[in-house]
Amino acid sequence: MSGAVRRAVGLVLIGILSVQFGAAVAKDLFDEVSPTALVWLRLATSATILLAITRPRLSGRSREDWMVVLGFGVSLGLMNWAIYQSFARIPLGLAVTIEFVGPLTLAVLGSRRPRDLAWVILAGLGVALLGAEPGDLDLAGVGFALLAGAAWATYILLSARTGRRWPGLDGLAVASVVAATALLPVLLLDGAAQLMDSRILILGLAVGLLSSVVPYSLELVALRTLPPATFGILMSLEPAAAALAAMLLLSEFLSPVQWLAMACVVAASIGATRSAGVLHGPVPD
Repeated sequence: MSGAVRRAVGLVLIGILSVQFGAAVAKDLFDEVSPTALVWLRLATSATILLAITRPRLSGRSREDWMVVLGFGVSLGLMNWAIYQSFARIPLGLAVTIEFVGPLTLAVLGSRRPRDLAWVILAGLGVALLGAEPGDLDLAGVGFALLAGAAWATYILLSARTGRRWPGLDGLAVASVVAATALLPVLLLDGAAQLMDSRILILGLAVGLLSSVVPYSLELVALRTLPPATFGILMSLEPAAAALAAMLLLSEFLSPVQWLAMACVVAASIGATRSAGVLHGPVPD
C-alpha cells in the first residue's frame, strides 16, 4: 500500500469517527433539544457552508435538473431525520447497523450473481439476532432505522444522477438547502423554540461540523486516491464506529449477541461491496 493510499484510508477512518462521534454528541443532547431541532441545525450548518464554498449556478437549469436535485434533497432530509429519531429510541450502534440494510439491499439488487444472495442471508441473520433480545429494541426505533436505510439507498441512486447534472458540490449544496427547508414544517411542530438558546445553537453547529462538513471534506480528498470499492469497504465499518462512540460518550454497551449481529451486517456489507463495487456513497450529509 502506497503512502498516498494509506493517508487516504486514514482520512476516511477519521471521517467515519467524526460522523459517529457527532451522532453521539447529538444523542447526548436529546434531553435538552428534540432530535428534529438538532438534525435541522445539522442540515442548516452544512447547507450554509456548502453554499458559501460552491456558490452554485442556478440559472439555465432544466426541469429535469431541478427534479433530480429536489428528490436528492428530500431523501437527504428524510434520511437524517429518520436516523436521529431512531437514535432517540435505540442504542446508536444498533440503529446504524439496521440502517445499513438499505444500501446493502441496493447493492445486492444491482448484482446478477445468485451467490450474492448469501450476503442478504447473512445480514438477515444479523437482524434476526438483534430480535433475539427484544428488551433492548423499541419497535418505533427499528422502524425509523429501516426508513433511514431506505432513504439512504435512494440517496445513493440520486447522488449519482445529481453528480451528472450538477458540477462539483453544487448539487449537494442545493440539496442541503432543500433538505433543511423540507424539514422546517416538522421543526415548527417539534422544537423550534429550543433554537432560541445560544448554547443549543453552538452545540448544533458543532454537530453539523462533526457529522457533515468534516467527514465529507475528508472523503472528497480521499476519493481522489482510493478505489471506490475500497472506500465502500471502509464505510462498512460505520456500525462498529457508532458502537465505539456510544460506549465512550453515552455509556451504551452492547451485549455479545448484539455485537455478533453487528458483525454479521458488517461482513455482509463488505462482501456485497467486494462483489458489486461501490455500496455506499459519501457519508450522508
